[in-house]
Amino acid sequence: MKNISVIGAGTMGNGIAHVFAQNGFQVQLIDISEKALERGLATIEKNLDRQLAKEKITEETKKHTLTNIETVTDLSKGVAEADLVVEAATENEKIKLDLFKQIDQAAPNHAILASNTSSISITKIAAATHRAEKVIGMHFMNPVPIMQLIEVIRGYSTDDETTKAIMSLSKNLGKIPVEVNDYPGFVANRILMPMINEAIITLHEGVAGVQEIDTVMKLGMAHPMGPLQLADFIGLDVCLSIMNVLYEGLGNPKYAPCPLLVNMVTAGVHGAKTGEGFYQYTKGSKELIVSNRFTK
Repeated sequence: MKNISVIGAGTMGNGIAHVFAQNGFQVQLIDISEKALERGLATIEKNLDRQLAKEKITEETKKHTLTNIETVTDLSKGVAEADLVVEAATENEKIKLDLFKQIDQAAPNHAILASNTSSISITKIAAATHRAEKVIGMHFMNPVPIMQLIEVIRGYSTDDETTKAIMSLSKNLGKIPVEVNDYPGFVANRILMPMINEAIITLHEGVAGVQEIDTVMKLGMAHPMGPLQLADFIGLDVCLSIMNVLYEGLGNPKYAPCPLLVNMVTAGVHGAKTGEGFYQYTKGSKELIVSNRFTK
């Protein structure tokens, strides 16, 4: 594989493009918005500068990484010569299914089609194409340039050749791939999201406050970040979406999203990206201030 197409220039997409380009691949970064592409490239350059400041890369590596990335707004053109397409669009089933129908028609027959989805069924995504055996999940962790894990999700029809190719490719990126099967939430979110949901229930029932819950998990369980802060960082809307996938897919009431989470998302309170979640976020400040909604 030499030519990689990445669909979506947001947080995950630009991180995925960064990692492939830094490892010598030719990357087509695709988004319908020129502004999104500009922001994506600016983020990549900023992250490269951080690596440079920490002496993890050289100035030459930074230059080659940026040279290896071409931005495109036309999806058909962007995937026309791809050996691998990695979809990193928003976590919305309809959007992903529509995208994979388009990608399947425009990408070369040999191309592997991967989704960075964190919860949506790879089997269902593959069914929207005529190459189900070449459809697979590549669930990168955020921030992509730093986190080592890639969850490699094998759909019902994904063949051995495709799986081996993606496992090998992931190692060539300096990542640690873990193969999992296609069930709701896969492994990472099947375990993580119920924990976050339980933390929200604990807050909702008045067992403890926001900082107290996060402090217990950080100091008592050695988590680098408390579950409520992590929920803000992931996006409360994304957390709710994944909990709904688990609840609907597994049919077990233990996966029902907390009513507080539902209400916050309905009210447009989505965490760090909207400036407020369980904490309040001020641009340029790293100080965590508990949202006024949760202070007595």
